[in-house]
Amino acid sequence: MTMRAVVIREFGGPEVLTPTEVEVPEPGPGQVRIRVVAAATNPVEAKIRQGVAMPDLPLPAILGGDVSGVVDAVGPGVADPAVGDEVYCTPELTARQAGYAEYCVVSASIAAPKPRSLGHREAAAIPLAGGTAWEAIVRRLAVRPGETVLVQGGSGGVGTFAVQFAVAAGGRVLATAGPKNQDLLSELGAVAIDYHRDDPAQVTRDETGGHGADAVLDLVGGENLATSCRAARDFGRIATVLPPSGELPDLYQRNQVLHGIMLTRERARLDEMTPVFERGQARPVVTGVLPLDRVRESHEQLDSGHGRGKTVLEVG
Repeated sequence: MTMRAVVIREFGGPEVLTPTEVEVPEPGPGQVRIRVVAAATNPVEAKIRQGVAMPDLPLPAILGGDVSGVVDAVGPGVADPAVGDEVYCTPELTARQAGYAEYCVVSASIAAPKPRSLGHREAAAIPLAGGTAWEAIVRRLAVRPGETVLVQGGSGGVGTFAVQFAVAAGGRVLATAGPKNQDLLSELGAVAIDYHRDDPAQVTRDETGGHGADAVLDLVGGENLATSCRAARDFGRIATVLPPSGELPDLYQRNQVLHGIMLTRERARLDEMTPVFERGQARPVVTGVLPLDRVRESHEQLDSGHGRGKTVLEVG
């Protein structure tokens, strides 16, 4: 039996994403097969496609780090989830198991029940970006009520979740974005900072009486991390999802803590997040919906570096 999928046979631009027919994968021991209803695209997938991230990935490969769908087969030893269960997860990015396809096979241990209050389109936008934001804001930075949080890069996939999780935790949130996304940050509950016009570190200090933010999530990386350190208070906490560059004198001179965030695949994190969505305290920001065979258009947007929320792919 075959299925529709989008395959890359070489690294390169969006044009290497090729719709085709491939064999439907079979679940092995401890695995489940998901009939994918919706998937979503992420910046890391563009970097993988370019050969920048995971350059040793065997080709041909099927990308896609977000899926929501229905379990349609289980391998030996799997009791949960069961056939017919609606689930969402972040598939492992390997040649046969990722989300740009009608079916994908994943470890049963990473598939979580889909939030009941959300459709598959919305749920597909959550696992990778939402999981990264949850790991940073809730688990690592451990934002507490009354704290001031700065999110650098607040309008993208991870950023929109991070702003909402910090607000839900009782934080006062400041977030940076370009001029076109100031309205979105305000809608999500943040004090919006236009980084084209203003220095985020100075705005943060002005907003905190000179003290600085208790916690900062940096989604920009590179030399921008120095700005995040300047924006944080003495003994403040900082998290980054991208490597830094340059000098970081504030980090050690002011006794700050820096967390590096690399998302691991696990069901527990999704289970922790689900009640926040079911209570309406957060929502995925879906700014585009495309059929699977038009995934190149989403990657063109990802390559521009100016994303807003998430693009979802309709699969099944």
